[in-house]
Amino acid sequence: MRYAIIADVHGNLDALEAVLSDIEKQEVDSTFCIGDIVGYGAEPEACVKGVTSAASVVLLGNHDAAAAGRLSLELFNVFAREALVWTAGVLPAADLKYLEKLPLVAEGEGFTLVHSSLYGPERFPYLVSPLQARLCFEVMEKQVCFVAHSHVPLTFIEKGKQLAVTRTEKLALKEGSRYIVNVGSVGQPRDGDSRAAYGVYDSEAGSVEIRRVGYDLVRAAEKIRKAGLPELLADRLFEGA
Repeated sequence: MRYAIIADVHGNLDALEAVLSDIEKQEVDSTFCIGDIVGYGAEPEACVKGVTSAASVVLLGNHDAAAAGRLSLELFNVFAREALVWTAGVLPAADLKYLEKLPLVAEGEGFTLVHSSLYGPERFPYLVSPLQARLCFEVMEKQVCFVAHSHVPLTFIEKGKQLAVTRTEKLALKEGSRYIVNVGSVGQPRDGDSRAAYGVYDSEAGSVEIRRVGYDLVRAAEKIRKAGLPELLADRLFEGA
């Protein structure tokens, strides 16, 4: 089976459409979204529609939770908070209800999906250091766990007591090792690459690929400005930061 894993769309419809178009070419069996459909970007309603049409599994992200009133806005910086207030004001009630009821974790054969970490997923901890990875590995029951949240694609590999980190875009999974794979962000990458990122997992071949897809950054940024959202949220799209 081949699966596409997308995350951190953040209201960026231009990036989402480019990624979904690329997914169509990958001959995947299912698409999963592991959180943060909304926040930051100017088209949250269209992104909710696009994700729900494409994905067979959708999980809760921290921005989704905050927009739906499930998580305190005080946990976010001033720019994210402003965007979330705006998002909650423009989303239809049915979409907010949908976001509110999304699950935190999903399981597949040989893999787990979560937005942040399996260690306290309801608190949305970041998973960017070896210590944070070890906490997640301690509660992992499958060989692979797909995560997002930091917007930086990377993989932690555990073999016995050894822990390694890699940013390789193509990874062969080996027996005896376990993996935490961050698939990056569709709508707001933060690894210095402005292109949208998502993952393709081939369970039969035992491989994971992080794919990058270019899209119209100028158009996406202009939509943010026209919506009256913070200028920073438009500017950072070009920097991949």
